[in-house]
Amino acid sequence: MSRTLSEQTIAIVKATVPALEAHGLDITRAMYARLFQDPAIRDLFNQSHHGETGSQPKALAAAVLAYAQNIENLGVLAEAVERIAQKHVGLQILPEHYPAVATALLAAIKDVLGDAATNEILEAWGEAYWFLADILIGREAQLYETLTDQPGGWRGWRDFAVVEKHQESEIITSFVLRPVDGGAVVRHKPGQYLTLWLDIPGEHPLKRNYSISAAPNGETYRISVKREPQGIASGWLHDHVEVGATLKVSVPAGEFFLADAAERPIVLLSGGVGLTPMVSMLESLVREGASVPIHYVHGTLNGSTHAMRDYVRALAEQSSDVRVTTFYQQPRTEDVQGRDYDQEGLITGDWLRANTSFAAANYYLCGPKPFLRAFVGELTLAGVPRDRIHFEFFGPADELMAA
Repeated sequence: MSRTLSEQTIAIVKATVPALEAHGLDITRAMYARLFQDPAIRDLFNQSHHGETGSQPKALAAAVLAYAQNIENLGVLAEAVERIAQKHVGLQILPEHYPAVATALLAAIKDVLGDAATNEILEAWGEAYWFLADILIGREAQLYETLTDQPGGWRGWRDFAVVEKHQESEIITSFVLRPVDGGAVVRHKPGQYLTLWLDIPGEHPLKRNYSISAAPNGETYRISVKREPQGIASGWLHDHVEVGATLKVSVPAGEFFLADAAERPIVLLSGGVGLTPMVSMLESLVREGASVPIHYVHGTLNGSTHAMRDYVRALAEQSSDVRVTTFYQQPRTEDVQGRDYDQEGLITGDWLRANTSFAAANYYLCGPKPFLRAFVGELTLAGVPRDRIHFEFFGPADELMAA
């Protein structure tokens, strides 16, 4: 990459840190408001993450602040940059989209900071923006090329037919997707997600990410979708998308995935619908004959919300190295301990400490924000090195990282 940041730009951007700490969220909200005046740009984003209480403006504000604080040492932001690049590939963000963001960001800084946003500050942030944009554009180009060149790869949005639909619990339904063109599909990395473009009558086009819940097979993908309260996309999928329907799908993406070669014990830890990438990982480990201890620990409300129970048990029975422990927070009368679940209550750090290998294992976690905040913190405080803690959060994760 030819761009370099001048010393003057670095100094000016670092000097704006106090202003970003005080007004960063106002700036990102103003930026998105400007961006979304263009319907073509608005439709690139998941609108459920926006609005006055949305998580995306908060996540971007945290990311902009982190960029300013670490502009002299961007290596510490490598994970965040990779996460953003992967999201962009799933959403099919292209180089031609970046100028609109630059214009909106600089205008928002001026809107919020007023006279304090001097021409010198705006020029410095313009240079800093394009420096980071070049990094992202370069990484995204690599990802697009790699995914397109793989067997079954494609670029853009590809039509997939729903060939199977299964109700997994009262709130989770699985959809098996096969390309309409009859071709192969990229073998995803277990833990990655698909991005769907949903054309729902009466709504703007919606983009949603859904973890792939099956091992790679080169022919189909399976997603398992939780019906969210007042969720437009999930409700439509549950109620209106049947076998034979066609969905637009982008290539598998995501920086959260199983390591290629398992050399340490593995603990898969999930809460609620966080089981979806874990089932993909577990199935892959069993199919590949991994020879390390594998412990899958899952927590859910009770039997009514426990998805894919029999499927997971059948996988575990195929390998003597796999152990499964299930927690029900509030078992129903008909839920029998020892038959339907193993432990009553919530998964706790003390239980993990006593029953999993803190000293040796790689931990893969997925679940709601409170679940992840608790267990990423528990594992870290217990001395598990950061490079052995891997997690996926459904939504912008920067807030979690800060916590």
